[in-house]
Amino acid sequence: MIKPHPASPQARDELVLGVVGGSGLYAMDKLEDVERVSLETPFGEPSGAYTVGKLPRQSGPPLRAVFLPRHGVGHILLPGEIDYRANIHGFKQLGVTHLLSASAVGSLQAEIAPGHVVVPDQLIDRTKNRTSSFFGSGCVAHIQFGDPFDAGFRELVTKAAAEVVGRGEQRLHRKGTMVVMEGPAFSTRAESELYRSWGGDVIGMTALPEAKLAREAEIAYAVLATSTDYDCWHQSEEEVSVDAVIAIMQANVARVRSIVLELAERLPTTCEHLPWPRALVGALITDPAKIPAVTRERLDLIIGHYLDAH
Repeated sequence: MIKPHPASPQARDELVLGVVGGSGLYAMDKLEDVERVSLETPFGEPSGAYTVGKLPRQSGPPLRAVFLPRHGVGHILLPGEIDYRANIHGFKQLGVTHLLSASAVGSLQAEIAPGHVVVPDQLIDRTKNRTSSFFGSGCVAHIQFGDPFDAGFRELVTKAAAEVVGRGEQRLHRKGTMVVMEGPAFSTRAESELYRSWGGDVIGMTALPEAKLAREAEIAYAVLATSTDYDCWHQSEEEVSVDAVIAIMQANVARVRSIVLELAERLPTTCEHLPWPRALVGALITDPAKIPAVTRERLDLIIGHYLDAH
């Protein structure tokens, strides 16, 4: 019997939850049968070793889960230094089908106070000098990115957040536009006001190119954002300081961990009931016969199942 390609629907039927931790979230609660896995990828070195294990659930059998702190152990990587391609490729190597990004963000709107939870539905890209695609070197593909987050997965994240936030005083914002800036410095006042005029709700530094790469890798992706401060537009507030951000961030981390556990309870066991995106259907432009052998090998986990079918 021919073994299915590891990126094919037949090989990716089990739902595997990935969590990439942002500022403050450096570990994952309740994991059992834990293993630390260091990987090599064709795109470089991930931020660190992945934590792989199982989340026990009252709603069904344990859920396989994979965790990675995107800034590395000890928070040693700037947002612009993270090898996003290596991180996403590593998640796919480990079978992840649905990836939750936990992100600390600044608020661009008065109604999103520090401590509030936001599940964004849109992105504005203000990053620079970051490689945002697996493709190139003789292979061209153009994915659809009009809705940058997976709708079904985002809905379950929102419901899990509502269950947890409803137990406390913190508000949940069920949608919003997230501006992603390069950093590491925070915005100028003029930039902050510009983003507000564009309709930005929160601002962060890491959801891009992460979201684009997850889509290319056909991994369902959603962001769980927690507000740590008002960006510098808010004249009645002091300018954001690292100490103030860390204080709010530490309070947010416990909430995020609870939301992840609630999400795990709500996720189905298989991808039949919550499919990952088939984003590369019709996206590959290059004639497969023209793709260089070295590029074909490098991209095997991304497009190999489509090339096999071709």
